[in-house]
Amino acid sequence: MKIILPIDFSDNSLNALEFAVALAGKRDGEIILVHVIEAVFDFASQASVAMESMHNDAESLMQKTRVKYQDSTLKFTTIIKEGTASISVARLAREMNATLIVMGTQGASGIKVALIGSTTINLIKESSVPVLVVPAESNAAEIRKVALALEFATHEEKFIDWVIDMSKRWERGVEFVHVQTANDFEEETGIKKLENFIATHYPGLPVKIHTFYAKTPIEGLDQFLEENENVILVMCHQHKNLWEQVLSRSQTIEMVFHSKVPLLVMT
Repeated sequence: MKIILPIDFSDNSLNALEFAVALAGKRDGEIILVHVIEAVFDFASQASVAMESMHNDAESLMQKTRVKYQDSTLKFTTIIKEGTASISVARLAREMNATLIVMGTQGASGIKVALIGSTTINLIKESSVPVLVVPAESNAAEIRKVALALEFATHEEKFIDWVIDMSKRWERGVEFVHVQTANDFEEETGIKKLENFIATHYPGLPVKIHTFYAKTPIEGLDQFLEENENVILVMCHQHKNLWEQVLSRSQTIEMVFHSKVPLLVMT
């Protein structure tokens, strides 16, 4: 398993690293630490001196981080790049055929979402690799299960295998969550199809499907999270064009800042 971890050496990113170490596993696990230097200067001479200083600082901090985990059976690789963090990390994950991107973040609301969360949001939009967003208060040792939120849409089928495979590798249980926002007889059909799919492809795998009735998906997921704190919540994010983003808020993007549990966004 190959994990890309954007690191700025803050407490949040180091906590995300603990998650990456816990999830990578001892079998062929590899963690690639990526530090992206983003800087704009008015004068070329000023930029040259500042860049050299930032590279030296980053290399020193990378070395200290590697030393901390030198007894780990995991393979560690460090990369320092210049550019825009979201674009650089998304491209690197694609080029290196990464399994997962893990990054730390802090919750935000209102105008802070646009300011504090721009890198996280842009990375989710640009990445072709699943992104695990880890809130500052999360603890990897306390995670007990992985819960995939479903709408019973066609595009979600390809994610079920991936999530089940990861839950086995991470040695965590797997569950499914569905929020019903209106009376719809097709919901019951979707649950039956999911149960049949699991029984056919994963015989013997315990299946637990949570169904919540709420006005919005966010309200329903809040109900689930009130009862299930030690969980990685998995959601599917379909890319939207600019106008759709302006006219319709993404439920997945909202959950990135709303949730206090790790959120795995499948792209």
